Amino acid sequence: MQAESTITCPACGHRKKETMPTDACQWFYECERCHVLLKPKQGDCCVFCSYGDVPCPLIQKGKAC
Repeated sequence: MQAESTITCPACGHRKKETMPTDACQWFYECERCHVLLKPKQGDCCVFCSYGDVPCPLIQKGKAC
């Protein structure tokens, strides 16, 4: 299981590697460059599944968020 994911902001393209929570989904993430508040896309459980290069740990383990 990978614990880090690089989030890419869809508004400005800024990328940042973040450590993901292992026991919960993260529903909000603020881009440090443009300050847009990211929320999961419809059908995704968290911002890492929507904007990260690695899905969240719960999805990696085959569990629902």
